Amino acid sequence: MNLADLNKVALAMVTPGKGILAADESTGTIKKRFDAIKVESTEENRRDYREMLFRSQEAMSKYISGVILYDETIWQNAKDGTPLVKLIEQAGAIPGIKVDEGTQPLPACPGELVTVGLDKLAERLKKYYERGARFAKWRAVIDIGSGIPTMTAIRVNAHALARYAALCQAAQIVPIVEPEVLMDGDNDIDRCYDVTQRVLNRTFQELRVQRVALEGMILKPNMAISGKKCAKQASVEEVAEKTVRLLKSCVPAAVPGIAFLSGGQSDEEATAHLDAMNKLGTLPWHLTFSYGRALQAAPQKAWSGKPDNIAAGQRAFSHRARMNGLASTGKWNAGLEKQAA
Repeated sequence: MNLADLNKVALAMVTPGKGILAADESTGTIKKRFDAIKVESTEENRRDYREMLFRSQEAMSKYISGVILYDETIWQNAKDGTPLVKLIEQAGAIPGIKVDEGTQPLPACPGELVTVGLDKLAERLKKYYERGARFAKWRAVIDIGSGIPTMTAIRVNAHALARYAALCQAAQIVPIVEPEVLMDGDNDIDRCYDVTQRVLNRTFQELRVQRVALEGMILKPNMAISGKKCAKQASVEEVAEKTVRLLKSCVPAAVPGIAFLSGGQSDEEATAHLDAMNKLGTLPWHLTFSYGRALQAAPQKAWSGKPDNIAAGQRAFSHRARMNGLASTGKWNAGLEKQAA
C-alpha cells in the first residue's frame, strides 16, 4: 500500500468547491427513479442517462471531484464507444465504484440489516482498479426504531465496513466508509445524534483494530437530523451545529474529508445544511457532498428519457452541482436558487 498516493486521491475527492456524484443506483433503485419519469429502465436508457451526466462539461469539470459507479456502469461504453470511465477522467474527475452487494436481514435481530459482499472482494477490487476505479464505496444501514439499533447491528456493520476498507487500501483504492443512520422514523434530532455517535465511535474503533490508515479514506456519514415522521423538524442551524459537534467528538483529524450523504433530504435542504456547516468556521477536515438524489432528481425530470432534452438535463445537473459546490465552501444562499429558477 502506498499511503501517500491514497492520501493524494482522498484529498482530491474533497477538493474545496467540489464534491462526489453518487451515480451508483442499483438496477432496482434506478428503475424506481425511471418509473417516476415514465422511462423504461433498459440497459441502454441507463447508459444514455449517465452519459448525459458525465458529458455535462461545466458540472463535471468545475464541481464534481469523483463519481461513484454501479458495476453495470463501470463496464459500459458511451454511444460513440468511449468507456464511461474515460468520460469521467476526461472531465478531470475520479472514477469510483460501489462494491457492497446490498443488505440481508441480520440473524436474531428483527428489523435490522447487515451489508454483504466481502467474499471475493479482493479479486473484484483488482479488476475495478484495472478499469480505472481509484476509490470505492460500501454502505452500512442502521435504522432507528423501537428497541433498535441493537449493539449487535452496530458492531457487525462496523466490522464489515472496516474489513472492506482494509481490503480497498491493500488494492490501492481509497475506501469511502458509509455508515448511514436512516432518517425515515419519527425520532427527534437528539435521538439521531445519540445513535450516530454510537455508530461512528464503533466504526472508528473497528477501523483502528483492522489497521486502516485514516489518511487514506473518506467518511460518508448522515447528518444529525430529525426523522421524516417527527412532528418537530430541526432548523438548518440546529442540524449544522449538532452535526459539526457530533463529528468533532467522533472523527479523528487524520481523516482528509467528510462527504455527506443526502439520505432523503430535498435538494435544497441538503445544500442548505452543508452550507451552514461550512459557515461555522475552520474544521479539521474538508466537508463536502456525496449526493445521489439531491444532485439527480432535477436532471432526471428535465431529461425524462428524451434525446431532445439532454441540454435541459445537463443545465439542471450543472445548477445543482454548482449550488452544492458553493455550499462546500460556505458560499451558498437561497437567493441563488431563485435566480436560476
